[in-house]
Amino acid sequence: MSLSTILSENRQYWTGRSAGYSKINRTELSTEQREKWKFCLKNEIMDHFPDRAHEELYVLDIGTGPGFFAILLSEMGFCVTAVDLTPAMLDEARRNAGSLAEKIRFLEMNAEQLDFPDDSFDVIVSRNLTWNLPHPEKAYAEWSRVLRPGGLLLNFDANWYSYLFDSESLSAYKTDRINAAAEGIHDANIGENFDIMEDIARRIPLSGIRRPGWDLDILGQLGLRAEADETFWERVWSREEKINFSSTPMFIVRAGA
Repeated sequence: MSLSTILSENRQYWTGRSAGYSKINRTELSTEQREKWKFCLKNEIMDHFPDRAHEELYVLDIGTGPGFFAILLSEMGFCVTAVDLTPAMLDEARRNAGSLAEKIRFLEMNAEQLDFPDDSFDVIVSRNLTWNLPHPEKAYAEWSRVLRPGGLLLNFDANWYSYLFDSESLSAYKTDRINAAAEGIHDANIGENFDIMEDIARRIPLSGIRRPGWDLDILGQLGLRAEADETFWERVWSREEKINFSSTPMFIVRAGA
């Protein structure tokens, strides 16, 4: 089965999950997660641009989903463009943004084939997207292309579905399921057709590759200065997330053009 077919399957899967995923984002927006993420995003961006005003910085949110990053960044005064492959996700993002939707440019777009000129954005952000792409190296090349000289790329991701490929990860994943049940919290890996996503995950490149080492190699080949922090999850995840996903901790990849 071709990778272009996987792209189509991804769109179909995330269309079906758009309402449920939007509910997760609304929960984040209504809890302390909102301020935790705003604090981290602001610090990451303004540490890189200490002499620039928020409204002077053009930010691209790739794979915006129901709009979590786009909303936070717009609230802070950045000029935000948000793209996603799935129209249903963009509909959810506009609804979640409320009055801010007029300030955010929402566009349907493939993360691996961006319809922007070279050097269009000061900052690129993405969360939980790269792992799901059929051509992740192509995506990074596109992101590098539209990033302005001196710009900043922030990618937040994890080794999602690595349990499908090695026994150690599988054992840790099963422990997460046991701990979620023992703590009486919602198990985020049950329901919503996860068997379909597992089938897709078996056929996409990054599921069986240990990251963020791969990301640093690719970004370095593209001429970007890149570093990773594999403890980033400790600063932003809720207690429930830490229990559900301790076997797949979120990392941040920072890259400068």
